[in-house]
Amino acid sequence: MARRRCCGLVEQEPIFRKFVPDGQMNTGTILVLVEELEALRLKDLDGMDQVTCAIKMGVSRATFQRILQSARKKMVTSLVNGQTIIIQGGNYMIKNRKFECKDCGHIWEVEPCSEGGKHGYEIPCPQCESMKKIKLAEDGTRHACGGGHGHGHDHESGCCSGHES
Repeated sequence: MARRRCCGLVEQEPIFRKFVPDGQMNTGTILVLVEELEALRLKDLDGMDQVTCAIKMGVSRATFQRILQSARKKMVTSLVNGQTIIIQGGNYMIKNRKFECKDCGHIWEVEPCSEGGKHGYEIPCPQCESMKKIKLAEDGTRHACGGGHGHGHDHESGCCSGHES
């Protein structure tokens, strides 16, 4: 019996979770796990080498390779066969998020959200209680964020707490 692998760390939940071929009748669906999408993003979109990708996801290089191979096969199968892609579930955990307050400059980190938890966007600055903040990426780049922008996911399946499908 195979042992359960560690959760893969994911930068953020996907905003878009369903892709349907244009003009196609229902030809089936392909389920892509959230950590598989993250592997594709790191390797194929960001162009990182596999060792760096594995480190960023907190898994071994061999595990990263298996996740990436599975994701690529699913994506190609869906594209060739005209199948709907659904992105959900898996075995992952959202990384801590780091924010900088636009008003006072305070920088703080927010732990991964748990079921029913807050994502950080709706949490005020712990120093001045301002809601004006910027999300800081690992590489130092800044991303606008704000409360109530509806980043497109729910907690019904247990957000960020090791999703099993």
